Amino acid sequence: MMMKRILAIATCVLMGISVNGAAIEQVHADVAVSSKDGAPMVVIPAGPFFMGVPKWARDGGLDEYPNHEVELDAFAIDTYEVTNGLYLEFIRSTGHRTPSHPTDSSKNLWQGGLMPESIASLPVVNVDWFDADTYCRWAGKRLPSEAEWEKAARGTDDRRFPWGDVEPTHKHLNFNQSWQGEKTLVPVGIYEKGKSPYGVYDMAGNVWEWVADWYDATYYSRSPSRNPQGPSTGTRRVIRSSGWQVETPQVRIFTRVASDPLDRNHSTGFRCAATLPTPTP
Repeated sequence: MMMKRILAIATCVLMGISVNGAAIEQVHADVAVSSKDGAPMVVIPAGPFFMGVPKWARDGGLDEYPNHEVELDAFAIDTYEVTNGLYLEFIRSTGHRTPSHPTDSSKNLWQGGLMPESIASLPVVNVDWFDADTYCRWAGKRLPSEAEWEKAARGTDDRRFPWGDVEPTHKHLNFNQSWQGEKTLVPVGIYEKGKSPYGVYDMAGNVWEWVADWYDATYYSRSPSRNPQGPSTGTRRVIRSSGWQVETPQVRIFTRVASDPLDRNHSTGFRCAATLPTPTP
């Protein structure tokens, strides 16, 4: 049955908090974001942040340099990755294809086009960029830009991980796993110690996430300083975060990976973002 259009409320309070000694401003206001999926969202405040490899780090990939300041307008982003349960409602509403691995049925979580109840709270995988984009548009939202994704993950203090600079453990995220079917993934939102300064969950581990941008290894050297949207054209899209199979060295906020937009695999999912309504005078 088609879900009724509802208002997903992103709730936050204007406040200043301190993380690792650095003040991070959070804007918390009741903002109505028109959507069909009703997924909870977090408002990310307008303002600058530093994107790319932290200035003090020396282990970044060439495509993660230079560290540069970016100014973003306020936006909202899903608190959690899109789950199989939400994706099922999308399929029922639109008739869209079910998530499936194109070559290896052992990588499928959906069985014969049906969603087992046991995977409802797990992040959806085996979706390509177009599946993710279509879902977000159906929900009245969009994929986040690469810059939006990174700000939501790191805040404004140039940290290495969503939770700070403490090395990752299994108290922070789901990582360093081998494929064991649905047991490999965990329900979204269970890692309280791993959430970002803005309260966004699973920005590291569990699954990689599609973002809107085309990939360009040298984009950071010439990207605009305000609301960058990525290159205008390309052949591969960017995925961010890190998947369940990733080991410690790649569990970093600034890790960038290029992927064929038609690729469907068992370690990539997504979350949506939304442009906030323009305030009325």
